[in-house]
Amino acid sequence: MNKKTEILDEQAVNRALTRIAHEILEKNKGGDDLVIVGIKTRGVPLAKRIQEKIRNIEGITLPIGDLDITLYRDDLAKAVESNEPEIRDTDIPVDINNKKVILIDDVLYTGRTVRAAMDAVMDLGRPSQIQLAVLVDRGHRELPIRADYVGKNIPTSDKEIIVVQLNEVDHGTDLVSIYEK
Repeated sequence: MNKKTEILDEQAVNRALTRIAHEILEKNKGGDDLVIVGIKTRGVPLAKRIQEKIRNIEGITLPIGDLDITLYRDDLAKAVESNEPEIRDTDIPVDINNKKVILIDDVLYTGRTVRAAMDAVMDLGRPSQIQLAVLVDRGHRELPIRADYVGKNIPTSDKEIIVVQLNEVDHGTDLVSIYEK
Protein backbone atom coordinates (compact mmCIF):
# COMPACT_ATOMS: atom_id res chain seq x y z
CA MET A 1 0.00 0.00 0.00
CA ASN A 2 1.32 3.39 -0.93
CA LYS A 3 0.26 6.27 1.27
CA LYS A 4 -1.61 8.83 -0.75
CA THR A 5 -2.63 11.60 1.62
CA GLU A 6 -3.59 12.43 5.18
CA ILE A 7 -7.20 13.56 5.42
CA LEU A 8 -7.75 14.21 9.13
CA ASP A 9 -5.13 14.86 11.78
CA GLU A 10 -5.68 14.64 15.53
CA GLN A 11 -7.25 18.11 15.80
CA ALA A 12 -9.56 17.50 12.83
CA VAL A 13 -10.72 14.17 14.32
CA ASN A 14 -11.44 15.93 17.61
CA ARG A 15 -13.41 18.71 15.88
CA ALA A 16 -15.43 16.17 13.87
CA LEU A 17 -16.35 14.21 17.02
CA THR A 18 -17.30 17.42 18.83
CA ARG A 19 -19.59 18.37 15.93
CA ILE A 20 -21.15 14.87 15.92
CA ALA A 21 -21.81 15.10 19.68
CA HIS A 22 -23.56 18.47 19.23
CA GLU A 23 -25.61 17.14 16.29
CA ILE A 24 -26.71 14.07 18.28
CA LEU A 25 -27.93 16.28 21.12
CA GLU A 26 -29.62 18.72 18.75
CA LYS A 27 -31.44 16.07 16.70
CA ASN A 28 -32.61 14.21 19.81
CA LYS A 29 -33.42 17.34 21.85
CA GLY A 30 -30.98 16.31 24.56
CA GLY A 31 -29.89 12.94 25.82
CA ASP A 32 -33.09 11.37 27.12
CA ASP A 33 -33.42 7.69 26.22
CA LEU A 34 -30.15 7.62 24.21
CA VAL A 35 -27.71 4.71 24.31
CA ILE A 36 -24.36 4.97 22.53
CA VAL A 37 -23.05 1.72 21.02
CA GLY A 38 -19.61 1.44 19.43
CA ILE A 39 -19.06 -1.16 16.71
CA LYS A 40 -15.84 -3.05 17.40
CA THR A 41 -13.04 -2.29 16.91
CA ARG A 42 -12.54 1.43 16.26
CA GLY A 43 -16.16 2.39 16.86
CA VAL A 44 -15.71 1.63 20.57
CA PRO A 45 -13.13 4.34 21.37
CA LEU A 46 -15.01 6.78 19.13
CA ALA A 47 -18.19 6.04 21.12
CA LYS A 48 -16.35 6.69 24.39
CA ARG A 49 -15.05 10.00 23.08
CA ILE A 50 -18.53 11.07 21.96
CA GLN A 51 -19.93 10.04 25.34
CA GLU A 52 -17.30 12.25 27.03
CA LYS A 53 -18.04 15.19 24.72
CA ILE A 54 -21.77 14.91 25.48
CA ARG A 55 -20.93 14.81 29.20
CA ASN A 56 -18.95 18.03 28.79
CA ILE A 57 -21.68 19.71 26.73
CA GLU A 58 -24.83 18.65 28.61
CA GLY A 59 -23.53 17.42 31.95
CA ILE A 60 -25.09 13.99 31.43
CA THR A 61 -23.44 10.59 31.09
CA LEU A 62 -25.15 8.51 28.43
CA PRO A 63 -25.07 4.74 28.77
CA ILE A 64 -22.54 3.17 26.46
CA GLY A 65 -21.90 -0.29 25.09
CA ASP A 66 -19.82 -2.09 22.52
CA LEU A 67 -20.98 -4.45 19.84
CA ASP A 68 -19.25 -7.36 18.13
CA ILE A 69 -20.84 -8.05 14.74
CA THR A 70 -18.67 -11.03 13.77
CA LEU A 71 -21.47 -13.61 13.84
CA TYR A 72 -23.77 -11.31 11.86
CA ARG A 73 -21.42 -10.81 8.91
CA ASP A 74 -22.79 -11.84 5.53
CA ASP A 75 -19.35 -13.22 4.64
CA LEU A 76 -19.00 -15.29 7.83
CA ALA A 77 -18.70 -18.65 6.01
CA LYS A 78 -15.84 -17.31 3.89
CA ALA A 79 -14.15 -15.81 6.96
CA VAL A 80 -14.46 -19.10 8.89
CA GLU A 81 -12.76 -20.98 6.04
CA SER A 82 -9.76 -18.65 6.28
CA ASN A 83 -9.72 -18.81 10.11
CA GLU A 84 -10.24 -15.05 10.05
CA PRO A 85 -13.08 -14.27 12.44
CA GLU A 86 -12.14 -13.36 15.96
CA ILE A 87 -15.22 -13.31 18.13
CA ARG A 88 -15.18 -10.66 20.84
CA ASP A 89 -17.69 -9.88 23.53
CA THR A 90 -20.68 -7.65 23.08
CA ASP A 91 -21.28 -5.55 26.17
CA ILE A 92 -24.37 -3.36 26.31
CA PRO A 93 -25.08 -3.02 30.04
CA VAL A 94 -28.48 -1.35 29.71
CA ASP A 95 -31.87 -2.35 28.39
CA ILE A 96 -32.18 -0.97 24.84
CA ASN A 97 -35.93 -1.54 24.54
CA ASN A 98 -37.68 1.70 23.59
CA LYS A 99 -34.34 3.58 23.59
CA LYS A 100 -32.68 5.44 20.74
CA VAL A 101 -29.51 3.52 19.93
CA ILE A 102 -26.72 5.56 18.35
CA LEU A 103 -24.37 3.18 16.51
CA ILE A 104 -20.83 4.55 16.17
CA ASP A 105 -18.26 3.35 13.62
CA ASP A 106 -15.11 4.67 12.03
CA VAL A 107 -15.78 4.25 8.28
CA LEU A 108 -19.01 3.76 6.35
CA TYR A 109 -18.33 2.02 3.05
CA THR A 110 -20.64 -0.66 1.58
CA GLY A 111 -23.10 -0.59 4.48
CA ARG A 112 -22.67 -4.29 5.27
CA THR A 113 -21.08 -3.72 8.69
CA VAL A 114 -23.95 -1.42 9.68
CA ARG A 115 -26.52 -3.96 8.47
CA ALA A 116 -24.83 -6.59 10.62
CA ALA A 117 -24.77 -4.18 13.58
CA MET A 118 -28.49 -3.46 13.22
CA ASP A 119 -29.23 -7.20 13.17
CA ALA A 120 -27.13 -7.66 16.32
CA VAL A 121 -28.90 -4.77 18.08
CA MET A 122 -32.33 -6.14 17.16
CA ASP A 123 -31.38 -9.49 18.69
CA LEU A 124 -30.72 -7.66 21.97
CA GLY A 125 -34.02 -5.81 22.12
CA ARG A 126 -36.37 -3.48 20.32
CA PRO A 127 -35.04 0.08 20.30
CA SER A 128 -37.43 2.86 19.35
CA GLN A 129 -34.88 4.04 16.81
CA ILE A 130 -31.39 3.26 15.52
CA GLN A 131 -29.20 6.13 14.35
CA LEU A 132 -25.72 5.97 12.84
CA ALA A 133 -22.68 8.17 13.42
CA VAL A 134 -19.45 7.64 11.48
CA LEU A 135 -16.15 9.46 11.46
CA VAL A 136 -15.76 8.97 7.68
CA ASP A 137 -18.28 8.25 4.92
CA ARG A 138 -16.40 7.14 1.82
CA GLY A 139 -19.37 6.27 -0.40
CA HIS A 140 -19.74 3.11 -2.53
CA ARG A 141 -22.84 1.79 -0.75
CA GLU A 142 -24.09 -1.68 -1.65
CA LEU A 143 -27.06 -1.44 0.72
CA PRO A 144 -29.53 1.41 1.25
CA ILE A 145 -27.87 2.69 4.42
CA ARG A 146 -26.86 6.25 5.28
CA ALA A 147 -25.30 7.88 8.30
CA ASP A 148 -27.25 10.37 10.39
CA TYR A 149 -24.02 12.01 11.58
CA VAL A 150 -20.81 12.19 9.54
CA GLY A 151 -17.46 13.60 10.62
CA LYS A 152 -16.18 13.91 7.06
CA ASN A 153 -17.36 12.78 3.64
CA ILE A 154 -14.38 11.49 1.66
CA PRO A 155 -15.30 10.36 -1.85
CA THR A 156 -12.94 7.57 -2.89
CA SER A 157 -12.31 5.29 -5.83
CA ASP A 158 -12.49 1.50 -5.56
CA LYS A 159 -8.69 1.51 -5.81
CA GLU A 160 -8.34 3.45 -2.55
CA ILE A 161 -8.83 2.51 1.07
CA ILE A 162 -9.37 4.69 4.10
CA VAL A 163 -7.20 3.90 7.11
CA VAL A 164 -8.29 5.24 10.49
CA GLN A 165 -5.72 5.19 13.27
CA LEU A 166 -6.83 5.92 16.82
CA ASN A 167 -4.56 6.36 19.79
CA GLU A 168 -6.54 3.88 21.92
CA VAL A 169 -6.22 1.07 19.36
CA ASP A 170 -3.15 1.86 17.30
CA HIS A 171 -0.97 3.31 20.09
CA GLY A 172 0.04 6.42 18.24
CA THR A 173 -1.89 9.42 17.19
CA ASP A 174 -5.27 9.98 15.61
CA LEU A 175 -4.98 10.04 11.84
CA VAL A 176 -7.21 9.33 8.83
CA SER A 177 -5.41 8.64 5.56
CA ILE A 178 -6.18 7.43 2.04
CA TYR A 179 -3.96 4.69 0.62
CA GLU A 180 -3.75 3.29 -2.89
CA LYS A 181 -4.48 -0.46 -3.03
